[in-house]
Amino acid sequence: MLQRESPRSSPNMNPEYQIEMHTMTENLATLIKKRGPIRTVGVIGMGYVGIPAAALFADVPHFEHVYGFQRDSPSSGYKITMLNRGESPLKGEEPGLEELLGRVVGAGKFSCTSDFAKVAECDAVTLAIQTPFLDKKDLLPDFTPLIEGLRNVGRHLTPGTLVVLESTITPGTTAGMAREILEAESGLVAGKDFALAHAPERVMVGRLLRNIREHDRIVGGIDDLSTARAVELYAPVLTTGEVIPMTATAAEVTKTAENTFRDLQIAAVNQLALYCEAMGINVYDVRAGVASLEGEGITRAILWPGAGVGGHCLTKDTYHLERGVQVLGGELDFPAGRESLYTLARGINDFMPEHMLHLTESALAPTGKTLAGSKIALLGWAFINDSDDARNTPAEPFRDAALAAGAEVAVHDPWVDPVTSPDAPPGLLRDLDAVLRDADAVVVFAGHKEYRGLEPARVKVLCGSAHPAVVDGRNVVDPDAWIAVGFVYRGIGRGDKNRHALRG
Repeated sequence: MLQRESPRSSPNMNPEYQIEMHTMTENLATLIKKRGPIRTVGVIGMGYVGIPAAALFADVPHFEHVYGFQRDSPSSGYKITMLNRGESPLKGEEPGLEELLGRVVGAGKFSCTSDFAKVAECDAVTLAIQTPFLDKKDLLPDFTPLIEGLRNVGRHLTPGTLVVLESTITPGTTAGMAREILEAESGLVAGKDFALAHAPERVMVGRLLRNIREHDRIVGGIDDLSTARAVELYAPVLTTGEVIPMTATAAEVTKTAENTFRDLQIAAVNQLALYCEAMGINVYDVRAGVASLEGEGITRAILWPGAGVGGHCLTKDTYHLERGVQVLGGELDFPAGRESLYTLARGINDFMPEHMLHLTESALAPTGKTLAGSKIALLGWAFINDSDDARNTPAEPFRDAALAAGAEVAVHDPWVDPVTSPDAPPGLLRDLDAVLRDADAVVVFAGHKEYRGLEPARVKVLCGSAHPAVVDGRNVVDPDAWIAVGFVYRGIGRGDKNRHALRG
């Protein structure tokens, strides 16, 4: 049985209203029955979420065809040609994705198009479009791309179609703004003429296919019939994962809350790392000790500290949750004058790139250098290791602050394409030696495998000085090996090493 929220007391909960809702449900049920099982699926947005989702839908035997919808714009239109050749435009390591795309394209089950009129051919349409914030302080999300996507769907919507928002959105958006736009553009009524639901993505770059197949899928419709139709769409894609049905608003809160909790966990260990630095101890020793306490009824889940949080989700989903309270909430009972725990955690994680700058200054000081006039080799522009995803990278505020302080900053990343990536910084280099040459400080921002095997002695030769600095934001270098050849070492949470004497 589908889970439902308990209805609030409302003047609309009267016999006439209940009859109207029953009539709407009957009408939609008739339209869905006439349409039959879902056979053709459309996916709006060919990015890190839309591409693997479309490929997996196309791999379902009883889904006859999947359309991937992508605007033919100067910045992203190239994806259409690549996808129709069965090639993935995502350049990070994504096990199985390229092979799956080749298979479904070769079988004629998937095609990418900029022609949104083909929405009319679809039994179900999903939208996987980014939802950043214009101003986090004002809690104003930039729904412009999502609104455009909804309008494109609404203009070609046909009776009995299922529309699903996969984007992370402010609670209340599905039954509010999205519903209003779809109804205005189509002339149809949600819950009567078409089904509407929210099924948030729960993926991480580097394991997209695995996450979609194995993670439980949250599915919430604006009514029970919409939820059931969305379950029909997503259930065939899952392997070990299960469908968890609920209302659309509950699904919206679930997604924003789970990312907010993860951000909170990262902030907790980042603050612990700062404490350990101040007390002269190794945060990784403490982390191992905390994580060792486990057993029935005991959990001490502890994540990893680092140079900052990036990506499209964690950097803004807290603000969607906070805004949801403003949009939908009644009177909030909360400690007077206290900042939200969640936004406080966001502030800690946003501080970590600044702390990396402080560590860099500290590492330069023993040799009489300052940020002004120093060359910094910034290693890693992607926000996550072994990926080309550089959205909201924490390396950017570090670079900007270093430049403002008078430093020269050379950026290297082996995964981010300086030509095609919309998030690549000006001057990004793939030549690691060129970036390291004459560097006063080597600052590691991403844990790419290419950086884990760096040889301290060779890097020192490239730097060309007796005591260059190395600042490790991802715990990828061995402090003792670098200190032994003469580097000044600083690392996140490494209070045991950050005060070492010069050697070499």
